[in-house]
Amino acid sequence: MNELIKPLVDGMNAAMEKCLSHTEHEFSRIRAGKATPNMLDMVHAEVYGMNMPLNQVATVSTSDARTLVITPFDKTSIGPIERGITDANLGFNPTNDGHVIRILVPALTEDRRRDLVKNVKAAAEHARVTIRNERKDYNERIRKLKADGMSEDDMKGGEEKIQQITNATIAKVDSVMAAKEKDIMTV
Repeated sequence: MNELIKPLVDGMNAAMEKCLSHTEHEFSRIRAGKATPNMLDMVHAEVYGMNMPLNQVATVSTSDARTLVITPFDKTSIGPIERGITDANLGFNPTNDGHVIRILVPALTEDRRRDLVKNVKAAAEHARVTIRNERKDYNERIRKLKADGMSEDDMKGGEEKIQQITNATIAKVDSVMAAKEKDIMTV
């Protein structure tokens, strides 16, 4: 492989890993009927006069497959945390006993499961578009190197390598998507 193309291929690999990691993170936010602490990643609470992420004002854990337990660092922040959870409009009903907040994650209905699968497919398609855009950007960089004197064969070889990386990453996204769909649809 041409020494001018190797950094581009390495950059493409890094961009693809970042895209795959982001997609997996997005999938982890979509609940599959089991309680997971990252379900509350988007929750913010108005504490100490500031709008703060939940993980900065409390610990979130699971006591069983359907219950989230939020333990505030400061007991006086229970009210604002509870309001933050309600305001996040996640469909949860928080209850507190003065020390901790508990959230019972409701079981998913068949319609809700189908909606979540649609969300997973939309996130996967967004990832595929991002991957194809990265491929386009890196192919343009390779073509610019040809204008700087790189041979036609080296350019074609670089484009083929970029396409191989693209295909492999899309296959990984599809695999992760299928696993998440199965997880959601399992009752």
